[in-house]
This record gives sequence, C-alpha cells and structure tokens, in this order.
Amino acid sequence: MERYIPEIKSQLRSRIISVPEVIYRATGIKILGTRIKSLLFSTDVAIIKNTNAHSIIAVYPFTPQLSITQAILEVAPVPVFVGVGGGLTTGKRAVDIALHAELLGAYGVVVNAPTSNEVISKMYNRIDIPIIATVVTEYDDYKGKLDAGARILNISGGAKTPELVRKIREEFGKELPIIATGGPTDVSILKTIEAGANAITYTPPCTADIFAEVMEQYRKQSRNK
Repeated sequence: MERYIPEIKSQLRSRIISVPEVIYRATGIKILGTRIKSLLFSTDVAIIKNTNAHSIIAVYPFTPQLSITQAILEVAPVPVFVGVGGGLTTGKRAVDIALHAELLGAYGVVVNAPTSNEVISKMYNRIDIPIIATVVTEYDDYKGKLDAGARILNISGGAKTPELVRKIREEFGKELPIIATGGPTDVSILKTIEAGANAITYTPPCTADIFAEVMEQYRKQSRNK
C-alpha cells in the first residue's frame, strides 16, 4: 500500500526545479548523517536556490575557484559536493582547493577522471570529507582510485552508464557507494538505478529555457486581456 505524503507549497516558490520522482526509488547514500538520493548538476545559483534535489554537485569545465565554491555554498539550502580539479588543475593545488572547500562547508569533493591516484592519496590524507572520484569508461583505474582513498564513485559513462554501473557493482558488491548520471528520461534513470546506482545526478534545464517558457506564458496572458 502506497503511503500518502502531505505536501505544502508556496505561492511565490511554485516554480521550482523538481527532480524526477523515479529517482526516489534509489537507496540513497548516507553522507555525514544525511541520506542523499538526488544530486542536481548545476553551478547556477538561481537554480540551486530553487530546487527540491537532496544535494548539489557543482562541477564545471574551468579551473576551480574558491569564490565560486563560496557563492554556491552560501546559496545552497542542501549539501554541496564541489569539483576540485584533477585534470588541468592537479597536484598540490587540487589538494589545497579540496581543503579550502572542506573549510567552507562542502560535504564532499569531486575529482575529475584524469586525477592520478597519487593526488587522490594526498587529498585523502589532507581532508576529512569524502572524495568522490569520477569514472567515465571501463578503462579508468577505478580500483586504484578507491585504494588511494576515494570513498564514492561518480559514474558518467554517457549511454553506457548503466552497463558500467552494473560492472562495478558486480566487482565491489553492495558496500560501494555509487553516484551515476541517470540520463534524460524516467526509463533511463530507472535503468541506472536497477544497475546498482545508489544516487542519481540530474541535469536541470538552463535558466534561459525556463525563462523562455515563462515569457511565453506572459505573452499568452497579455493576449487574453
């Protein structure tokens, strides 16, 4: 029997970014006492402030900057996992950025797929919050990353994500926490969860697309006056 969940809405905050309901079928990962099933993939502070996602994964294709990390942490009403480099930005700089992210209040740090095991090991010995290592193909040394100190794997293998999740899950069993990209549909998200993902990253529509819908509504209202 399905339990009824009472819901309270706000008139001024009715236009929020809701993650797909199917994500709640995941087991979730308990991180620092908080159970997380959904991670919103965004650095847009307006979207971050207006979502029902359990957490934020703030990774972007530029050199990590603490001013960006601080801005996101100040706005986000939920736990934030921040990118600290590992590709272009690596070595001691990535470790220092990870430490500062922890001191600013991040729940965890995300390292890019090219991050060396040596850097992960140094980061593990320097910070207390969990290191989330990104895996993009089956050829990544994910075992080495885990041995070096990564606590969670973030699997982003495009269309092959469910296949990669299933492979890693079979290798490491139920104990390993796995975050994975779910794709654009309920079917693809459920497929990823059934493959063994504990939590799902969701990419929201961009602000411009949301605004386009809002402006079209305004135009319709104007025509109907």
